[in-house]
Amino acid sequence: MVKKKELKQLDYNGLKSKLEDLKKDLMKINAQRSSGSSIDNPGRIKHARKTIARIKTYIKIKEENQKT
Repeated sequence: MVKKKELKQLDYNGLKSKLEDLKKDLMKINAQRSSGSSIDNPGRIKHARKTIARIKTYIKIKEENQKT
């Protein structure tokens, strides 16, 4: 689990790498779900989606701050 406080402290490249890791993790979870096998913790899907959205928001904010 990644906390908001930790995400705010990461730089642009750190956020990008964290985003890629979460996307890969979500892809694995969705593959398990679609293959019919049981998932250890179904709440991880929702958590991963929310965290991905949160990271994208922080990336957008950092990009806007660099422009000004």
